Amino acid sequence: MSSIDLRKKIVELTLIKKQLTDVTARVGIVLDITGSMRSLYARGVVQEVVERILAVASKFDDNGSLDVWVYDTEFSRLPPVTEQELGSYVVTHIMNNDSIHKFGRNNEPPVMEDVIGKYTKEEPDTTPVFIIFINDGGVVKPTRKVIMAASSLPIFWQFVGIGDSDFEVLKQLDTMSGRLVDNASFIHLDRIEDVSDEELYDQLLNEFPQWLKAAKAKRIL
Repeated sequence: MSSIDLRKKIVELTLIKKQLTDVTARVGIVLDITGSMRSLYARGVVQEVVERILAVASKFDDNGSLDVWVYDTEFSRLPPVTEQELGSYVVTHIMNNDSIHKFGRNNEPPVMEDVIGKYTKEEPDTTPVFIIFINDGGVVKPTRKVIMAASSLPIFWQFVGIGDSDFEVLKQLDTMSGRLVDNASFIHLDRIEDVSDEELYDQLLNEFPQWLKAAKAKRIL
């Protein structure tokens, strides 16, 4: 059995445990490509993260594909990942793609606004959106305003902090008041490559069920 098939089985078990088996969702991943992420791209860690998240998308999403963005000070919306071209996705579409701005500084709001635009303006739909946002620190403070303004939208933001930054801004997202619903969660995985698939999926899908309930109650979904 291929690694993606094994991972899909683990996702399936996680969905059963969290009572999410009947949920359809559109799934996207936003990848930090700032300077401090360089070695994680070079070592294949980011490629593996993409495969691990594609397993989630293939269980949630009717078309079995994962929407992808990368960002530093600028951002790029990339072609979705499918199982067919998964093996070389990061090398082909990111590392060897000269049109992508890479290894600069952080600026989260522009890429977040593009995510919001895709799911609410270009492809408006009531299907919930599950965004996994990979970041290794240095998030700019206006990110909080975007999350605050987006709390009435059918989008849940699961931030994943990797590495040993302090993640001050992301930690505050979990506790911000004044939102229609709590639409963001933050988990910290120092070395994501050392975290088992079981543990990763368990943590990634921890707050999504609560958001689904809250969003339905507020008629966001």
